[in-house]
Amino acid sequence: MNQQLAFLGLGVMGGPMSANLARAGYSVKGWNRTPDRPGVEVAIAGGVEIVSSIAEAVATADVVFSCVGDVPDVEEVLCAPGGVTDFARPGTLVVDMSTIGPRSARAIYQTLEEKKLRFVDAPVSGGDIGAQQGTLTIMVGAREADFQECLPLFQIMGKSIHLCGPVGSGQGVKLCNQVLCSANTLGLCEAIKLAQQQQIDPNLIVEVCSGGAAGSWVLSNLGPKITTSDFAPGFAIKHILKDLRLVLEMMEAEQLPGTELANRYFQAVSVLDNGSGEELGTQAMMKVYDATR
Repeated sequence: MNQQLAFLGLGVMGGPMSANLARAGYSVKGWNRTPDRPGVEVAIAGGVEIVSSIAEAVATADVVFSCVGDVPDVEEVLCAPGGVTDFARPGTLVVDMSTIGPRSARAIYQTLEEKKLRFVDAPVSGGDIGAQQGTLTIMVGAREADFQECLPLFQIMGKSIHLCGPVGSGQGVKLCNQVLCSANTLGLCEAIKLAQQQQIDPNLIVEVCSGGAAGSWVLSNLGPKITTSDFAPGFAIKHILKDLRLVLEMMEAEQLPGTELANRYFQAVSVLDNGSGEELGTQAMMKVYDATR
């Protein structure tokens, strides 16, 4: 465990992920653009050393993780002046765990290659619970040697780790994952709506259907939140909208009616309460269905 790690982005996901690495015995320096976030406190509690700049975080790091919001955020943290490319040592392994799509991942890979840095895309699925418990699914695009170097670290943060192909492949699989999650959320909300119409306790739907062919992570984890009107973000509406934007941009003229419908419903939630709806969890799609009751 002599590797020095940096973790850039200590939000709902990055905070607990970095904490798990520190608890496993690694030396982790963490940085977040906004220092007074709950995820920063989670990282501190896990033993992460919080620093005030990217330069301080990555100067001695062997592996640099990033987990931030959208494509411009990743580009700024990794490639812009004052970012990782200015301060990381040649040969440093840079692992981005954000969701940015395969095109952006490949472009960042090329930029880092020119700076003598290695790059791995490794988006995750499993929400805040998976990040906290170290049970994430991690979808990796990388060269085999880089994947093997990262694998012990991934195994601390996740339970299901898959090398999907070269750089960009992890992002491609993650976008497929988001299409499935979005369609599942639509199905969950409509099943609960149907239960309500029949005066059946929606909790019964979660309990009974989770063990059958309709079982899914969305049903088991988001179903109970919907039945208790818990719309706090494990994965925020604004993030799924970003992911679906990447999907629809990639598909261009192709038709994905289910994804387009889910996107429209998530957008309807995002504008609630003067736009603050985008901060709610994806289970808040149910608010669209509740509005029709």
